[in-house]
Amino acid sequence: MQLSREELLKAYRDMRLIRDFEERLHVESAAGSIPGFVHLSAGEEASAVGVCMELRKTDCIAATHRGHGHALAKGCDVTSMMKEIFGRRDGMCGGKGGSMHIADLDQGMMGANGIVGGGPPLVCGAALTAKTLKTGGVAVAFFGDGASNQGTVAEAMNLACVWELPVIFCLEDNGYGEATATSFAFRGDQLKRAEGYGMPAVRVNGHDLFEVNEAMREAVERGRNGDGPSFIQCMTHRYYGHFEGDSTAYRAEGEIAKVIEEMDCMMLFRKRVTEASLLEPEQMDEIDAEIAGIIEQAVVDAKASPPPSAADLLTDVYVSY
Repeated sequence: MQLSREELLKAYRDMRLIRDFEERLHVESAAGSIPGFVHLSAGEEASAVGVCMELRKTDCIAATHRGHGHALAKGCDVTSMMKEIFGRRDGMCGGKGGSMHIADLDQGMMGANGIVGGGPPLVCGAALTAKTLKTGGVAVAFFGDGASNQGTVAEAMNLACVWELPVIFCLEDNGYGEATATSFAFRGDQLKRAEGYGMPAVRVNGHDLFEVNEAMREAVERGRNGDGPSFIQCMTHRYYGHFEGDSTAYRAEGEIAKVIEEMDCMMLFRKRVTEASLLEPEQMDEIDAEIAGIIEQAVVDAKASPPPSAADLLTDVYVSY
C-alpha cells in the first residue's frame, strides 16, 4: 500500500519535528537550562513515526525513558512538552514529570517511563480494555534491547498471547543497553523469543520509515481483527549517548558518524521520495523552515513560563474520584 502525498508530508514533518526537538534539547541541556536527566532519541525518528502513523488518537502507547519522539509522533503538543522538560508549571504534567515521565492520556500517550521495561505491562491493561469494550483499539509498547531482558517484558508478552490482546511490542534495538553492547548482554534471537510465546515477529530496518510502517500496518490490522499481539524489532541507532553527559567511550571511533552518513532516516526518506517523484525537495525544505520556527518559539515560551510554586508540591499526590 503506497502512502499518499499528504501522509508522506506528515511523516516527514513528524520526523523533522522530533529531530529538531532533540537536537535543541542537546544544546539546552549542555547549557544547563534543563533540570534532571535527559535521554535523546535523535536517529530513531523513523521507528516512532512509522509506528505511530498507523494509530488512532484513541489507541494507546507506552514509551521508554527515551520517549520524546514517541510522544511527538503520537500527537503530543510540542510547546507543552518543552515546558514540561524545562520543569515549568504549565508544562504537560505541571513540570513534575520532566523528560522521563511525559504523559498525555488525551492523546493516548500513557507515559514515558523511568522504569526499564515498565511499559509492556501497562499496554496489556489498555489492550484488555479495548478488547473487553470491543472498541477495535490497539496498544503499543516501545522498549529497548536492554529492557528486553526484563521479566516484566517476558510476562507481558506471555499474557498478551494467552489473552489474545491487541498489543504491538516494538523493540527499538539501538545496540546498547545504556553502555553495554547487545552482543555482550544478549544471546539468542529476539524474534524467536517472541515466536516462542506464539506471536508473529518481524525484524525491520529502523532507519527506513517505509519498512517500519509496512510491518506496523500488518500488526495493527492483526490486532484490530482480534488476532492477538505482534512483535516488531526495529534495528536502529541513537546519535547521542545514553543520557546527556554520557562520554560514549564504549563506542567505536567514528561509529555514529558512519551511521549518519550512510543510514540517517531523514536522508533516506528524502532520497527515496524525490527519486520516485513523490515529493519535491522544496516541499521538505519548507517544512524544515517551519519546524525550526516552531522549536525556537517553544523554547522561548518554556523559558518565559513560571516554575511550580511551593503550593504545587502537595498536589497530584492522590487521585480524586
